[in-house]
Amino acid sequence: MKRNFSSLVLTGALVAAALSSLSACVPLVVGGAVMTGMVATDRRTTGAQVEDEGIELKVASAVGQDLGDRVHLNVTSFNRKVLLTGEARSAADKERAEKLAQSQDNVQSVINDLAVGQPSSFSQRSKDTVTTSQVKAAFVDAKDLQVNAFKVLTERGNVYLMGRVTPREAKRATDIVRTIGGVTKVVRVFEEISEEELQRLSQPPMSK
Repeated sequence: MKRNFSSLVLTGALVAAALSSLSACVPLVVGGAVMTGMVATDRRTTGAQVEDEGIELKVASAVGQDLGDRVHLNVTSFNRKVLLTGEARSAADKERAEKLAQSQDNVQSVINDLAVGQPSSFSQRSKDTVTTSQVKAAFVDAKDLQVNAFKVLTERGNVYLMGRVTPREAKRATDIVRTIGGVTKVVRVFEEISEEELQRLSQPPMSK
């Protein structure tokens, strides 16, 4: 069953990569999620999730209007902490993108990991999509991790992990990612919680 699930995820990733070629000229991508059909527990509040989605859209729109195709940008927000990944044509464009992101309402902080250089190729982005799906499938197979507690995205072989996790979960997830072929680096942008808080978050809500 594990192999079947992983194969299904990888097949979905390849289909998604093929479909994305239809809009390959669009320089902005919002968020890092690939498995959009999977809806399960998220350790943020519902309000925070909605707010993060709004932040992603606002940042992407502001940078796109200002810098256009000078930046290939991925925007991922988690509890108002914004991660910028992708490529900027110059150091000045990279700095400008960060300032635009920071100026948006409700943004608490910005982690600017844009690389300075030409936009990544379609082939590289397709590989990154598959890597992200492999990571998520590996988290599901691990059984001791909640896949939906993590936001996962990949740029140029670098895997970015975001979420509210315990030190144990952070180490376990990092160790798993490092076993996946093609991963160049693991970048962790976590909010640390205690095992006690995890227990509380994992309990079903009490019925009234």
